[in-house]
Amino acid sequence: MVSGIFLQPIQIVSTVSERNFIDYIRVFCRSGHGGAGQTHFMRNKLTAKGGPDGGDGGRGGHIILRGNANLWTLLHLRYYKNVLAQNGESGSKSNCTGHDGEDIYLEVPLGTIAIDEETEEIEAEVLEHGQEVIWLRGGRGGLGNQHFATATNQVPEHSQPGEPGVEGWKHLELKVLADVGLVGFPNAGKSTLLSVITAAKPKIANYAFTTLVPQLGIVAYREGKSFCVADLPGIIEGAAEGKGLGHRFLRHIERNSCLLFLIPADSSDHKREFEILLNELEEYNPELLQKDFIIAISKGDMLDEELKQAISKELPENIPHYFISSVTNMGLTELKDALWQILNKPLEV
Repeated sequence: MVSGIFLQPIQIVSTVSERNFIDYIRVFCRSGHGGAGQTHFMRNKLTAKGGPDGGDGGRGGHIILRGNANLWTLLHLRYYKNVLAQNGESGSKSNCTGHDGEDIYLEVPLGTIAIDEETEEIEAEVLEHGQEVIWLRGGRGGLGNQHFATATNQVPEHSQPGEPGVEGWKHLELKVLADVGLVGFPNAGKSTLLSVITAAKPKIANYAFTTLVPQLGIVAYREGKSFCVADLPGIIEGAAEGKGLGHRFLRHIERNSCLLFLIPADSSDHKREFEILLNELEEYNPELLQKDFIIAISKGDMLDEELKQAISKELPENIPHYFISSVTNMGLTELKDALWQILNKPLEV
């Protein structure tokens, strides 16, 4: 999925597994140098001493990011440590401009951001299929001596060198694009819920950290409508400081419009569990608290009405909550309705 000189595309594995899900790479990039302008004077059998006709140098090759909706990972770029664009060619006589250096296109999944390692500045962001962003611009070609002729200097002996390209160590990071992010402790039932409301088939087992990479699924809604849900690896207390799976996958939550907190009915303290999850998000990025929240109490088929009322009193009044069961499908229709309404609420002016 890389086009341009010095790089060859490699085959992409069709299924995203724990081994081939790559959401971060570090790579050295250099755009092409501009070609030098030419110093030359017209000489032929009819003209012994003609005027300057040195051509301009060609532009150096750009490094361009291009969005590809068929990619879900940065795996295809994992083994490229150097991305070097071609230099522009020098100008030549007869006012001929040198060829531009060939551009390099890096195909990336939607949600990819490009960061400079030294400044930590976000240099590019790709969110749409087919979107092209010039990440590193090639250097401009130098002007030939034809541009420097004046009334007082009709035989200029100088031309411009080409501008150098841009180089440096860069990072590419993928933040999964999904409408709803499932947030919860390990083994809270997020993968089971995703498998029931979508066609996704995540790994499900009765132990913590079953999900080691984000899993995406499309929820089929009414009248042919749909929205995307991401099952994110479980968060534990201290995740923002690197415990458990750490903040390796917390960045994927930044792209979600709505966060669905999943808390199991058999939790010893539902309120405390929600507060821990909320605190970890705040520690990682306080802006995450500006998103819309919904709380779902999983394994709701284990509860009678009295227990449901007791749990409801523990939860925040300003956040809607639902009792669901992925086994019996209890409350799933109401939950999907609530998520759809939040995702499609009118924007505040």
